[in-house]
Parts: sequence; structure tokens; C-alpha cells
Amino acid sequence: MSRLVGARGWLAAVAPSAVALALAGAPVQAGPVDYKPVTDQRLANPEPENWLQYRGNYQSWGYSPLDQITAKNVTKLVPAWSLSTGVSEGHQAPPIVNNGVMFVTTPQAQVMAINARTGEILWRYQKELPPELSQLHPTNRGVGLYGDSVYMTTTDSCVVALGATTGKVKWEKCVAPWQDGYYMTLSPLVAKGKVVVGVSGGEYGVRGFITALDAETGNEAWKTYTVAGPGDPAADTWKGDSWKTGGGSVWIQGSYDPAANLAYFGTGNGGPWTPDARPGDNLYTSSVVALDLDTGKIKGHHQYHWNDGWDWDEVSAPVLIDIERDGKKIPAAIHAGRNGYLWTLERSKDGPLSFVDGKPFVYQNVFASLDPKTGRPTYDQAKIPGINKRAAFCPGLWGGKDWPPEAYNPKTGLFYIPSNDNLCSELAGAQAGTRKPGELYIGIPIDEVLNSLRLRDGVDKSKPFAIGAIQAWDPKTGKKAWQHDFQDSANWGPLLTTGSGLIFAGGTSDRKFRALDGTTGKVLWETRLNSGVTGVPSSYMIDGIQYIAVQAGWGVDAERMLSGINALIPEERRVSVLPQGGVIWVFRVMGEEAAAK
Repeated sequence: MSRLVGARGWLAAVAPSAVALALAGAPVQAGPVDYKPVTDQRLANPEPENWLQYRGNYQSWGYSPLDQITAKNVTKLVPAWSLSTGVSEGHQAPPIVNNGVMFVTTPQAQVMAINARTGEILWRYQKELPPELSQLHPTNRGVGLYGDSVYMTTTDSCVVALGATTGKVKWEKCVAPWQDGYYMTLSPLVAKGKVVVGVSGGEYGVRGFITALDAETGNEAWKTYTVAGPGDPAADTWKGDSWKTGGGSVWIQGSYDPAANLAYFGTGNGGPWTPDARPGDNLYTSSVVALDLDTGKIKGHHQYHWNDGWDWDEVSAPVLIDIERDGKKIPAAIHAGRNGYLWTLERSKDGPLSFVDGKPFVYQNVFASLDPKTGRPTYDQAKIPGINKRAAFCPGLWGGKDWPPEAYNPKTGLFYIPSNDNLCSELAGAQAGTRKPGELYIGIPIDEVLNSLRLRDGVDKSKPFAIGAIQAWDPKTGKKAWQHDFQDSANWGPLLTTGSGLIFAGGTSDRKFRALDGTTGKVLWETRLNSGVTGVPSSYMIDGIQYIAVQAGWGVDAERMLSGINALIPEERRVSVLPQGGVIWVFRVMGEEAAAK
């Protein structure tokens, strides 16, 4: 990952917690739950009442077909139950639900299995982390399910397989040495008996990769590097030995097309950050790669921007949508980039990806143009930081959209983006020197990073101004349909959209979780929670009742960015540091209103 700017404790060592370790492996407590094994067929065609994976389906839509909660009754939404997680820092994982059993991961390598109807804890597991481990991004983005197992990645670069009904460890596989700077935070992609994960650690000079483990044994099935080295057709996009420390982290779950047997993963920026330290296009950084799930072979790719110099990781997986544009049917892969552009690519059954179009969805001053055939950008050279070269650029380090996922609603036909605008950065690089395992290797002095945030020219900070927003775009026309702005606050809110046309999201520094009309962008309901909401929302149904679930728990980059914003605006408008501490919140419409439509 490549997001350093910010607040207190950004590189603090976090001691492992022994809380609840004694509960690991405890039997499921009495309750009306009946676990149903998760199959390939169920993952490819998930039941509306369940939420079986990170974005609800393999296509990464972030869409629940459930439509009981509507624009008419959403104002009656109230908490059904809540549960404290017992840890702090950024809570980003979705509540995953299978037949009434909810699985939630938290920072500090914790998994909780919960009765999704009542909030009763069924079992809890917490991995003991090495006491000397420094967690650059202490978070976790959710479990993967397969058969009767639950899979989680950890910040010491391991994958743990647990029994879904017991919490007992089935196997543990460490895929890289954490001492060298590798770590993992992503939710595993599980398909065809494989658990597919990627590694973080770009700031430490690692070489990124994606690996598939056997779901039953944990044995490695394949490993594919996202930084092209000797023997790769794209090896000449790196000069000398720069590929050895090239970054290319993978820290968000990929999308998957079962018909083509292709998994689509986004990749992080190159390392060190200064682009003149690694001349060339630097494939496959800042790209999407299409992998054959059986072999791990890269069958296609598209690089959103080459030789990255702005810390613009493009790790969000593309959303797979079949669209029609100008009378042509297109199997599309759509991505709202950290570089501030909305990309539409065309997928092929064999893997290659072709460019359809790219349009800025926030202010962007780095790209002078895009090649109309390939989408390759031409840069304004004055906007590229380098060794002993200072440059200002927009959007800033966290981009037009960071990791929080977009959503697509097939009923409204709209694609929704949690965006950030009007924030830029200014950086100057230095020689990275000799890499030391486990130490930062970015080629930018830390003081530069911590103080890099700037306002876009022309923004009047004397009065509230828009930063975060939720945008709606029509993939059929490539045009924006509407935008809802948030004043003086960034938006770190992952999106959920539903069969009734609603959007659920948090992400703002007022700690509010809200529902919007997916057609107009009008806020229909909101409530203030214990902490800021950077968790991925999900929805499920039990006994004919639809629930909306989300984790609140501010921290990591949302907190760091808030510190930067506070330094840019007048004191009277600043938000004090938000309270930390994770809570799982589950909402429903009570009584007769639950059935009203």
C-alpha cells in the first residue's frame, strides 16, 4: 500500500493482543443457526438473503437484490443490535453472512462469528502477532468462505483457514517474510478450490505478487509477480535491477469472471516513489491484470498510468458489467482510478483488455491527454515529482478515490463512486539509498510526505467547500448523472446499493451513516455512530426481515487525511480527532414498516 500522510502513530509498533485467544475453537453456542457449506455455484450465483463475499458477488458490484427497505420506509431504520469488537484502528471489513452466521474481521487479526439475527458471539479467533511487528496499516478487509472453512489474511503475511462452525485452525500458510516488509490486509478471493491473495509492502521496497493456495491444504498452487522480472515479456519496462524493489502491491480482493475463468486484480504504484529512480513503464504496476485462475498466468493487462510518480495505487478491482454503448454490446471492466479518471475497458474471453474511454471524475492536472486507441496518458512534465525536483499535482496522494469500493446497481443502471476533490499534493524526492529489509524505501523524506497536502488553486478556504462526494455515472453514456457533496470532509465510505435503488454509505468525519436515493442522490436517512465509518456495508435477510450491516471504527488513512485537512482549514471548522473503537452495527425497519414498500 502507498498511503503514509498523516497523524499520530502512523508507524507505531502494535503489540499482539491475547484477548479472546482462549475462545478460539470454542463450540458454536446454542441458537437458531444452520451453517450451509459454500460452493462454487453459490459464490457464482449468491442468494439474495446472503452476503457471501467482499462485494456480494464475483463481479464486485456491491449490490444486494433485497428491496424490502425502500425510500418510503428507510426513515424508520433503527439498530437491531450492535457489538463492540474490542480493538481500535480502521475497521474496513464487510459483515459476511451465510445462512444466519455473520463473520467479521477487525484489526489485530481477529475474526468473530456471530448469530446474525441476535448479535450473539458464536466464536472468536485472534491470531497472535509477532511483538516486534510494526503495522503500517493495521486493518483487515474481510474473510473468504468456501466449503465449511473461513479464510483470513494477516499483517504478518499469513493466510489462516478456520472451521466455520468451530473457529479452530485448519491450516496456516505464511506466503512471505514479514521481516522483509511484506504484509496482507485484503479479503481473499475464493474460487474453484483456490484461495487467491496478494501482498502489501510497496513502501518497504518489496516485489509484489499474487498467489493461490489450495483451499483444503494451504499448499501453493501458483505465484505470479506483479513486477515484471527476467523471463517476463514486459521485463524491459524496468531498467537494471529496479524490478527487485518495484512495489506493485496488491491489497484489494480481485473480481472474477467464472465463464472466462479470469480473475482481475488491481496493482499498486512502483517503488521507490520517485519515478526517475526506475525509468520505464514499470509493468505491471498501477494496472489491472487478468489472470488465468488455474495457472496464474497473466493473460491481459491495462496500465492506467506508467512510471507512477504520485503514489496513485490502482488496487481497486474493476467492476465487471455488460453494457451497451453506441449500439455496441461491451463486456466492460470499469474502474474509478486513484489517478482521478473513470476508466472503461473491454474484456475478452482470452484475457486481453482494450481501452474504451477514460474521463476525469475529479480535477486532474497531470494528464495532458490520453491516446484515443490505447488510453496511454501523456504527462505535464511540470507535475511529476522527482529526485531533487519539486512538483505539485492534483489529485493528491490519496487520489480521486482511494481503496473504498464503488458500486453498480443493475436496476438504476448507474455506477456509484465515493470520490474526493479539491485536494492536491506537493512533493520533492531524494535518493532512496540502499534498501534495508523491513525499513521504508520510498525515496521521499517523511517530512515531505507528512506535510504534502495542498488545496487546489482557487479554492476559498474561508468558507466551507466540497471535498468528498458520492457520484453517479451512467456506464451506457459515459456521463455523470448526479453528485452529492460533503463540505469540509473527505469521503472514505465504501458503497452498498440495493434492489430498491438505495445507496448506503458512511466515510465522512461527522461519523454519520446514511442512505441516499440512488436515482437522485438525495439523502433520505442518516444516523451518527460511535466512530467514523470506513467499513464496507452489506445486507442480508433472515425470517423475511432485511438487515443493513456495517462496521464503524475510524483510523488508518482516513485519520491521517483528516489531520491534513485540519491543517488547511480555519480552526473553527476543524474536526477533532474522531473517537476510535470498533462497533458492528446492524439496522432493520421495525414492526409493520418492515413489509411496507
